[in-house]
Amino acid sequence: MASLEQLYLRKNKLQNLPEFPSCKLLKELLVGENQIEVLNAEHLKHLNSLCVLELRDNKLKSLPDEITLLQGLERLDLTNNDISSLPYTLGNLPQLKLLAVEGNPLRAIRRDILQKGTQELLKYLRSKIQDDVISPNGESSVTAMTLPSESRINIHAITALKVLQYSEKQAAVIPDEIFNAVGSNSVSTVNFSKNQLTEIPKRIVELKESACDVNLGFNKLSSISLELCVLHKLTHLDIRNNFLTSLPEEMEALTRLQIINLCFNRFKIFPNILYRIPTLETILLSNNLVGSIDPLQIRKMDRLGTLDLQNNDLLQVPPELGNCITLRTLLLEGNPFRTPRAAILAKGTAAVLEYLRSRIPT
Repeated sequence: MASLEQLYLRKNKLQNLPEFPSCKLLKELLVGENQIEVLNAEHLKHLNSLCVLELRDNKLKSLPDEITLLQGLERLDLTNNDISSLPYTLGNLPQLKLLAVEGNPLRAIRRDILQKGTQELLKYLRSKIQDDVISPNGESSVTAMTLPSESRINIHAITALKVLQYSEKQAAVIPDEIFNAVGSNSVSTVNFSKNQLTEIPKRIVELKESACDVNLGFNKLSSISLELCVLHKLTHLDIRNNFLTSLPEEMEALTRLQIINLCFNRFKIFPNILYRIPTLETILLSNNLVGSIDPLQIRKMDRLGTLDLQNNDLLQVPPELGNCITLRTLLLEGNPFRTPRAAILAKGTAAVLEYLRSRIPT
């Protein structure tokens, strides 16, 4: 099933969604009209290529924050479930064009917002991200332990889900107790997002044999430390919304990296090191200050399917970029160039690439 791109499981009696560890190319998963009650990180972590996820007419009560791992998701249909709230981070999915939530008891979102459509709903969710701070909970639990600061460690997440999470704490440093809690467990997902980190925790190097997915978004990082560059199993790196202006050459050692999210930083130059990571499939670099790109280098990246350069300072789009035929999604809106015109951009990636090829001097 490694080459499977579409899977239709509608109108069955599924109560649980299976995991798809080998379906890394799956683009469409349609499981509407079943009896699915739970969607969690384990279901999502292998579906990096997913564009369409249909879960309508099931019995879901919530969505995991890990839904944002699906960076290429374009359509998410949650119609007629039992979902009472949405993760605010849904608003940051860069390519989501349809979010259907009718028929859910979404009490926290005003009806007029829901009626305005997908883009207004996503805008609302983004506006709430900074307010979405988890308050400490002093209740005892067998799956969590309490630190002196009353910040809780989810031991179940570490042992069963292989997730190490310390996010939304507004913390300047990650406490040693967080890393100590890992013990001999293998952690594949690390989430230290939405804090006040000015540097990457040095002890992250302890996770180099297992960490595949690292989220350091929404912090105050101005540089990437060498400790991150030794996480040789890393496939997904999210460092959006920081103060980065460059990436270290040592990142070339990340030979399994597939997805990197650099949105909302301060890059003025396309990071050259990215050209030398041939495994990259998705580069998200919107809302920076990038002034140019090298189409010849991008063409060598034969696995690159998504390149998001929205809202940068591109004064021109090199026609040779049209030869990068592996690109399935090329996002260029919000730049000061005059051609291609907005009408061409609106036609989608294939039309843009065709237009660019027509402009190559002969």
